[in-house]
Amino acid sequence: MTTPSTSSTEAQPRPALSGIRVLDVATLFAGPLAATLLGDYGADVVKVEHPRGDPVRHHGASKDGVGLWWKMLSRNKRGITLYLGSPEGQEIFRRMVRDADVVIENFRPGTLERWGLGYDVLSEINPRLVLARVTAFGQHGPYAQRPGFGTLAEAMSGFAAITGQPDGPPTLPPFGLADGVSALTAAFGIMTALHERERTGRGQVLDLAIIEPMVTLLGPQAITWDQLGELQPRTGNRSANNAPRNIYRTKDGSWVAVSTSAQSIAERVMRLVGRPEYIDEPWFGSGAERARHADELDEAVGSWIAQRTRDEVTSAFEEAQAAVAPIYDMRDIFEDPQYRALGTITEVEDEELGPVRFQNVPFRLSRTPGAVRSSGPRLGRDTAAVLGEYGVDEAELDELRTRGVV
Repeated sequence: MTTPSTSSTEAQPRPALSGIRVLDVATLFAGPLAATLLGDYGADVVKVEHPRGDPVRHHGASKDGVGLWWKMLSRNKRGITLYLGSPEGQEIFRRMVRDADVVIENFRPGTLERWGLGYDVLSEINPRLVLARVTAFGQHGPYAQRPGFGTLAEAMSGFAAITGQPDGPPTLPPFGLADGVSALTAAFGIMTALHERERTGRGQVLDLAIIEPMVTLLGPQAITWDQLGELQPRTGNRSANNAPRNIYRTKDGSWVAVSTSAQSIAERVMRLVGRPEYIDEPWFGSGAERARHADELDEAVGSWIAQRTRDEVTSAFEEAQAAVAPIYDMRDIFEDPQYRALGTITEVEDEELGPVRFQNVPFRLSRTPGAVRSSGPRLGRDTAAVLGEYGVDEAELDELRTRGVV
């Protein structure tokens, strides 16, 4: 094998996380998505499933019996089956930990310890190991043993309480918001621990409770309650901090969103819709004061938009350098020229479905941009290859299959 020249190495640098090995033993969404993000940028992610398969394989839409969520969530991963509840599976997993950098798990607190795979054991085998524990309520406290999912975090974080119409009930998001936010947070936490390891040579435990990142997203609400005793009410699509800020229906039956978080943008919008007199009102100079006059501002903006098509509205706002966006569904995202320019949707060849398209990596690095190299694997596709790296030969593998360990 020849060594590449310096110029070719510079032209095709190693992925940013090349050399990092991740064992993903988590199920469903937050933990596995954190592993996905690491794999997007070059980490060697080994997805460890129960021999029956991960629940995500049967969650949501499917085609020809193949789960589609799985294909996106388990991209860029090698897939193996291994029953960690068995002594044989535990022994093999301890072998795998020897050269791992990260383990991501979301079992109920105490499960790994019951299996003899607690951090005290794993760190004795590999002191550099980072163990990321992603659970609904964290590893301690009165709720730690409760089963929980992202929906409960969306409810308990305060998010649902402020979402919805003023005269309607609290509203939950129709997708895994808390899981997604927690996955991004977990990936950041893992990278923070790996960076610290470079100084000390030792790993550590990351304890992430899914209820907490959602609280962080609520911005000033905690300090506002602490200092003023005020709670943010439900305001529908309006904002308590600025106006006009809402969704408006266009002449052709589409919807657009308008935001005026900056004073200059608010002034441009009012000039555009032919109501510049509002700009001279004493209350117009404050976003919070404008929000108290949302009814009249919405009427001015909404009536102007209602007389024009979506394309006419967006073109006029763009020319006026005011902030507007159409309300998209996934069909629009697939066709939009900005998303196309960014490469937001990517296509890969799937071993079961053929060409598939889904979300690309979430950000771009200038030298090591990350890439989706493969979609989620068939059940146990890489079991023989991966376990072979840890001394499991074909005869042992057959015995493990017979006993339901893999």
